Amino acid sequence: MGVRAISRVDPFLERLYTVPEAPGVYIFKDKRGRVLYVGKAKNLRARLRSYFQPSAELTPRIEAMLRKVDDFSFIVTDTEREALALEASLIKQQKPRYNIVLRDDKNYPYLKLSRQEQWPTLEVVRRIGRDGAEYFGPYIPASSVWETLAFVRKHFGIRPCRYRLDRPRRPCIQYQMGRCPAPCAGLISRQEYMKAVDEVVRFLRGRKDELLSELERKMWRLSDEMRFEEAAKVRDRLKALKRAFESQKVVSSEPKDIDIIGMSRQGEETLVVVFFVRSGIMIGMKDFLLRETSHLDDRMLLAEFIKYFYAKEMVMPERIVVPIEPSDRRVLEAWLADRRSTGVQINTPQEEKEEELLQMAQTNASMILSTRLGAPTEAVLRSLRDRLHLTRIPHSIGGFDISTIYGSFSVGAFVWWEDGEFKKDRYRHLKIREVKGIDDYAMMREVLRRILLKLEDLPDLILVDGGRGHLEVALEVASEVLGDAVGEVEIVSIAKSPDRVFLPDGRVEPADDPGAEAILLRRIRDEAHRFAISFHRRLRGKEALASPLERIKGIGKKRRLALLRRFGSVEAIRKATVEEIAETEGMNRPLAERVLRELNSGSV
Repeated sequence: MGVRAISRVDPFLERLYTVPEAPGVYIFKDKRGRVLYVGKAKNLRARLRSYFQPSAELTPRIEAMLRKVDDFSFIVTDTEREALALEASLIKQQKPRYNIVLRDDKNYPYLKLSRQEQWPTLEVVRRIGRDGAEYFGPYIPASSVWETLAFVRKHFGIRPCRYRLDRPRRPCIQYQMGRCPAPCAGLISRQEYMKAVDEVVRFLRGRKDELLSELERKMWRLSDEMRFEEAAKVRDRLKALKRAFESQKVVSSEPKDIDIIGMSRQGEETLVVVFFVRSGIMIGMKDFLLRETSHLDDRMLLAEFIKYFYAKEMVMPERIVVPIEPSDRRVLEAWLADRRSTGVQINTPQEEKEEELLQMAQTNASMILSTRLGAPTEAVLRSLRDRLHLTRIPHSIGGFDISTIYGSFSVGAFVWWEDGEFKKDRYRHLKIREVKGIDDYAMMREVLRRILLKLEDLPDLILVDGGRGHLEVALEVASEVLGDAVGEVEIVSIAKSPDRVFLPDGRVEPADDPGAEAILLRRIRDEAHRFAISFHRRLRGKEALASPLERIKGIGKKRRLALLRRFGSVEAIRKATVEEIAETEGMNRPLAERVLRELNSGSV
């Protein structure tokens, strides 16, 4: 539907003539300077004008965004490839509301083999460095990386520790258990040690025949030399390795590193599945639910996913197999090639086995999406929307609570629930520092303001623990802090005894029934309360365990330790004279007088 660009952005039309006809990145911002959207363009002027032309064909989502746009900026780059790299980096940093942002922004686990060291070790890392080490992975789920590491440490002779070995030391218990050859004690030569390292590399790269053949030859050689105990150990390793290789899902006879991307779409939602194939072996898979994607066609959506997914810190595959060619394929390949010296290809299946894997990924994406959309959680959220008279389904809910004892150790807490589970990496807590004494409303005001200012994005629904007064405080703070963005979140409060939900329009809904949506609200409220209480108790515990000396102004760590070394205890300091305390290292008479005064007054 053709829509006149929003009148408030008409002043931008004049500014557009100052925008160069060059590749680069453009950034839309709201009144508060928050980034709403980041995009790239081959021609910045043409791309920006396409938003603000009277005849522009805009989707409802873009219309909604433009209503909030108060300013734009741009960054010119030399090439479209540089623009793509910059766009991906900015989106990862800013997480704009109107970009497709992957919720899973953690780096995946890899096994790092530090072959550049004299005595290489194998460890789990989530950061890829240009340090000469070899990286194997990614391992998804993360449990598989620990299983693999445990297997290697049990069956291959490389050290599990990270100690410096520049001087001899006694072997530890790992040597006694047969898990380490003890290079620290000089019980193995580096030549023999590096043979074990090579075996680890063959195992992790799936070179089954090569590794097993070499170990069989070693076993028979040891047997011929009548070193039967050592031959038996190699035999046991062979059995364990054969079992391990049999459990691996081999999907190609060639040692390829490829990612297979499958995709399924239903309405506004898209489910993307990625299969990770390394050295011809399937080592993991990951799925991603993308919301509000109807404004993108399949090719654009696939390009957006590739761009944001591979912006992570990860080892690039040789090829990415996709169901259709994404938009800007050549630019994407050039961008990915910057991160892999031999280049990265993005194409549709080239052989029958790849076609089978892609079909499997597509089928998994379809099944997972159907399960997600048809899950009880979706039905519960729809009921919750209707019950609370919300404008949209609350897929994400943020819960606020405070905890205090007569105005002491007052804290605030925020928890995040999304699509059936609590996201603990998005929890926040803080000490209340602006309110003295007992004032629940003022405390809640401070907690809401400070946390809302720092949230990278907003939940669909905010749930405040309290009654009508707490709701009024929350609505007032949200209006002050969020400005125009206040329309992006809905706010209700929930009170106890009886459980009731207070709505902004004055209505009150019961929440003490056994209905699933009422149970969900109570769960989120109780989780926020639990999180607040746990932080509150931790602060009280620290205070209870703290030395009285720590609470005396002017007594830092060095002076406290000096006093305790000389007198032995706080009680002995109380019984000392001013002169004795003043003679202590780092002390003086005025400070000694303060220590005695405060210790004996009972104020600390």
